[in-house]
Amino acid sequence: MSLDWIYYAISWILLTWHSAWDAIGVPVDAVIGTNFAWILAIIFLVVTVRVILFPVFVKQIKSQRAMQALQPQVKALQEKHKGDRETLQKEMMELYRKEKANPLMGCLPMFLQIPVFLGLFHVLRRLDPAKHAKTLYGWSAEQFDSASNAKLFTAPIAGKFQSTADELARLGANGTTVKIIAGVLVLVMMGTTYLTSRQMILKTGWAEDPQQRMIQRLMLYGIPLSLLVSGAIFPIGVIIYWVTNNLFTLGQQQWVLRKYPPPVTATKKATPAARNPVQPARQGGLFGRSKPAPQPPAKAAAPKVAAPKPGAKPVNPKKGRPAKRQG
Repeated sequence: MSLDWIYYAISWILLTWHSAWDAIGVPVDAVIGTNFAWILAIIFLVVTVRVILFPVFVKQIKSQRAMQALQPQVKALQEKHKGDRETLQKEMMELYRKEKANPLMGCLPMFLQIPVFLGLFHVLRRLDPAKHAKTLYGWSAEQFDSASNAKLFTAPIAGKFQSTADELARLGANGTTVKIIAGVLVLVMMGTTYLTSRQMILKTGWAEDPQQRMIQRLMLYGIPLSLLVSGAIFPIGVIIYWVTNNLFTLGQQQWVLRKYPPPVTATKKATPAARNPVQPARQGGLFGRSKPAPQPPAKAAAPKVAAPKPGAKPVNPKKGRPAKRQG
């Protein structure tokens, strides 16, 4: 299946935003070693895609809420069919079907963005004057030359950490500069990818379903770590797209989580005493270590009364007290 329609669509959005910034007056030439019109075109490619996918994102949140509401029933099924994985999976899929909850909905927005990412990767990779036709995918020769010379702090947006010396020479770039800019951006990409997953998990909690929990762990740790390797082959423009997309996700998730807070399930409800247990006071010590709180002084014990010795005469407790008046 040809993906040319994706490449044409990505190119059209990039060129439209670049023309818009140029018309507004954003300098086309480099300022501080950066061609801001092209950088803004990539950033607003993200904005365009995220606006289009916003309804899907809302559906993702609603699906996650439905999955959370089903957690007590999922836990009950796990207890009921402990050791029988096949029956457990059948019962859980039947539960999801009955309640119209889709476990895969949480990954749908990310999957829908993969074609955009691949399209931008392909378009930026072909910004090599020696290898590709300048007018492919609706570009003019002037636009192609402008994009191939576009830079971020003197590093071309078509350059990457693993660019060869010949590729850098054709792009007019310094290899050390490209490696530094690309390396820093890869680290930022990994960090923001981790934060987006962590933000959602902290707000919604870890899933009881083993498959959902595995997906959460993959999103939280697996994908950021994989970027340490794959990020070396991404053009700088693609990494800018990824980082911008992550920052957009952080803001969008924060807004949605405030507007649609996670439901409180029966398993999370607690008594006031359990929610606010009395904790011993802490005092700051060396490096913030807590010292044991001073204990209140113990109450003085009541004096013990010695028992009467064997053969002793009983003592009259009323002796010595004034006699009562006769009225």
